Amino acid sequence: MKTVLFVLAGLLGLLVLLLLTAVVRTLLIPKKTSTYQPKEDEQEALALAQKLSKMVQVDTTSYPGVYEAEKFGAFHTVLKELFPLVHEKLERTEIDGNLLYYWKGKSSEKPILLMSHQDTVPAEGEWKYPPFSGKIAEGKVWGRGAADTKCSVMAFFEATERLLAQGFVPPQDVYLASSCTEEWAGDGAPKLVKELQRRGVKLYLLCDEGGGIIEEPIGGVHGNFAMVGIFEKGKADVRFTARSTGGHASAPGKNTPIARLSAFVNKTEKHSPFKKQISPQVAAMFQTLAPYAPFGLRLLFGNLWLFRPLLKAVLPAVSAQAGAMLKTTIAFTMQSGSNAFNSLPQKATLGANMRFIPHQGQSESLEIIRREAEKFNLSMEVLHANDYTKPVDIHGPAYQTVQRVITQTFPGLASSPYVMTGATDAQFYQPICNNCIRFAPVIYAPEQMKGMHGLNENIAYNCLPGAVRFYQNLICTEK
Repeated sequence: MKTVLFVLAGLLGLLVLLLLTAVVRTLLIPKKTSTYQPKEDEQEALALAQKLSKMVQVDTTSYPGVYEAEKFGAFHTVLKELFPLVHEKLERTEIDGNLLYYWKGKSSEKPILLMSHQDTVPAEGEWKYPPFSGKIAEGKVWGRGAADTKCSVMAFFEATERLLAQGFVPPQDVYLASSCTEEWAGDGAPKLVKELQRRGVKLYLLCDEGGGIIEEPIGGVHGNFAMVGIFEKGKADVRFTARSTGGHASAPGKNTPIARLSAFVNKTEKHSPFKKQISPQVAAMFQTLAPYAPFGLRLLFGNLWLFRPLLKAVLPAVSAQAGAMLKTTIAFTMQSGSNAFNSLPQKATLGANMRFIPHQGQSESLEIIRREAEKFNLSMEVLHANDYTKPVDIHGPAYQTVQRVITQTFPGLASSPYVMTGATDAQFYQPICNNCIRFAPVIYAPEQMKGMHGLNENIAYNCLPGAVRFYQNLICTEK
């Protein structure tokens, strides 16, 4: 008994020592504040808002497998009107509505590409202002595509237009690109990549949407932060099927198709089969944000050597977004069964969307969920799948270039690497670019985050001048 008490006392003493060490380390972390707030000339911001408004007014809703030439042609006409020098001076290539511009620089050794998509998701429901009105009101531009992502398209076109007006020649070749199929992961971006491959282009740096200047990126961490996306998770659409002989609903048996599907969903959501892990990229994010966090979070984020297991356990409960950075996820999204209330289905189906994390990639994650489905006598069909993208080296020169440009453009703005849980066109450029950065230089407060793909999408126009300057600085920076 004395031996047990001695061991317990020793363990307790060790735990106290570890906690005291963590507290001391936390107290030594210099506390920082992200002070950046856009303070822009109202006249300039409003002029940019008016350009963005005209772009939003063109309905560029895209649908899987459908190319509407007139719709995107109308948008291209607006681009020509708003940015005449871009269309006069740059080499323009259009492939089925997808746009590629080439600006010859002093060198072709380290070409960069600025990109964002021109298409939007459908605008449904009752909006405060009509979704394709481009209404300028309450300090914002309203409408579908304002935030996702015609604001970025406007900003890098405007940056190029201003530099051309000055007679500027970039230090390296510059490409501008915009697909019209991004919202459904269509073949627009792949067609542009194929064209660049035909030309023998190997990009040094690409800057697409994805991250952004996010207000309060993690609950309790206040201020604006440049969250720079460095890779994106893979994804798959899968269908699970439960079969039976059917029958009349007046005499149901056990383990009917819908019951089996429901039990599978319930177990998977309550007890995820996927392993949680804090990757080096996520660890870097926590360590970057630690000085800006209140003491409790600073203690956790700044001492991953001790609190890593605790963070893995609690983060998914605190934030779905943060939790998605730690593991493969599966979201159940579609279901079908019988066509009659009084008839048991012979076949019931369940659709799900999966997102793969590097430590359990496409093959392993699909095999895990297939085994889980078989426990409920379900078959699984993979309709589409692609794996995660290679992470950008956050210590490499390309990422550090973007960091310097952020600091130069937005004084007082903290910056952090960020794991993309969604998907972008940047994924298709991996074969020709090792540094695919996902960062839109605009401010996304909770209102803007909620509006993307939802009701009342908008962007505050006071952040537009900063976005233009970011692209100008990125173009002008020696690589």
